[in-house]
Amino acid sequence: MSPPPPPLGRGRKRAGQTFDAALDDAELVAARTSLQQGRWTAVRALLAATGDDWDRRGHRVTVLARESAALAWARDWQLAEPESADAAVLLGCATVQRALNGKERPERAREACHTAAVLAPADPTPWLGLLLLERSLGTEDDVVQLFDEVRHRYTDHHHAHHLVVARLAERRAEAGRDPLHEVYDFANWAAEQAPADSPLAILPVVAHAERYRVLAGTGSEPADPVASGHWVGRRARQVMKAAFDWWLEWERDDHPRRLVDLNFLAHAKFCEGRGAEAAALFHRIGDHATPAPWSYPDRDPYKAFRAARDSALGTV
Repeated sequence: MSPPPPPLGRGRKRAGQTFDAALDDAELVAARTSLQQGRWTAVRALLAATGDDWDRRGHRVTVLARESAALAWARDWQLAEPESADAAVLLGCATVQRALNGKERPERAREACHTAAVLAPADPTPWLGLLLLERSLGTEDDVVQLFDEVRHRYTDHHHAHHLVVARLAERRAEAGRDPLHEVYDFANWAAEQAPADSPLAILPVVAHAERYRVLAGTGSEPADPVASGHWVGRRARQVMKAAFDWWLEWERDDHPRRLVDLNFLAHAKFCEGRGAEAAALFHRIGDHATPAPWSYPDRDPYKAFRAARDSALGTV
């Protein structure tokens, strides 16, 4: 039995509301701190050590790319080491983040990622950067093409699958609670074709939450996810049980984005009314909350997470 997570009390409020995208990757946190202090050599060492662990590399690069100074330091790194694929990949993803924030032209981000892809032809991360961009700005054909590029390099890419699910969920918002919606088909297909121990087994739960986000955003579902009943139908219960059973058997405490999955699963179990199962997941999450899906459809994610956790753990 793991110890209970630390309390999210008054003294932790500021930290709890920042939702650190690094999650529990201590090496990433240390390298990011060095980058914030103007030293990119720690990032170079981190990415070199990450190697071709593609899910971990994607996680680390996209988190580093969010830093306000990442673009400037990646340029300095590239000037010092023009042939560095790692520098080019970080530069590409940092340019994507600036484009998504309206501070850079999307075309410049596309160019930077394509340049990185040439230097690192086996690396799915430049294509992940492009997928992040086009998930928001591109056409559906763009998204499908980029997803294929990622899968060609790493079939079970975790972050890429999540991005495609989020985009697919936005199709046919007017269809309402259609159990045959294509986002469910895609998530089930991905979960079935993945290896038995792959965290893509949780993808149908993610699809369910993303579809709720879309439906609640259009007003066809209540804004309170618990009141919506979205998680208590027969199909939903089957999905949640299968995902929870997978977690009990295969808990991947080595996967860099497992806490993303655990937040989706805890949210689902709480909305389903399965308090004991939700409590077990909250223990694993600790204070590593993620904005999604607690923010769905337009809630304060920190308050939603804290209220659900307190209720499940019996601390209210």
